[in-house]
Amino acid sequence: MSPQAHVLVIVLSALVIAFIVRLVRTRQLRAKYSVLWFSIGVLLAILAIFPDLLVALSDVFNIGYPPATFMLLAISFLLVLVLHFSWELSRLEDRTRTLAEEVALLRRDLEEQRLRG
Repeated sequence: MSPQAHVLVIVLSALVIAFIVRLVRTRQLRAKYSVLWFSIGVLLAILAIFPDLLVALSDVFNIGYPPATFMLLAISFLLVLVLHFSWELSRLEDRTRTLAEEVALLRRDLEEQRLRG
């Protein structure tokens, strides 16, 4: 990697980390999600500062082209992220259904009280 590209990756990693911190401070990103994104930002920064780690990781997994290792890690991360969001969505659907049922019961009770009173 050229020195200019190396510096660019380090700067971009620092900007990503700063952006995540800003989102958390302004409460636009919940803390439980920020941990995930902050970890990715730190991992990118570490790989940017020490690019030979990617080569060593590629050697461990016997992958001849280090950028392919990076892409494999990125795709794996995205798959885990999609799985996590699918789980969150399923959980929120259940909560929404429960809340809708409770609101319907409360409305019915309120209407019954109005008719009696």
